[in-house]
Amino acid sequence: MEEFIPADADDEEAAAIVAAVSAYLAEEDAGEEPEETWDGKRWAFAGRTDAVVGRSLRPRDGTPTDAWTAASRADRL
Repeated sequence: MEEFIPADADDEEAAAIVAAVSAYLAEEDAGEEPEETWDGKRWAFAGRTDAVVGRSLRPRDGTPTDAWTAASRADRL
């Protein structure tokens, strides 16, 4: 980080620059979205399908994570 801080910067300016650069780098890393999974959503999906079609369907691993696409494959769940 030293290359980003001017030699004549006081402690407050240096801290502000470090915070800004750190936030920028964290935001850049956050741009990489993790793969979406059904973890924590399977039972909610099962409840909704039970209410709509009268049959509780839990998505398996590999089922598309988009609920509309998963619902269109209800005959295979």
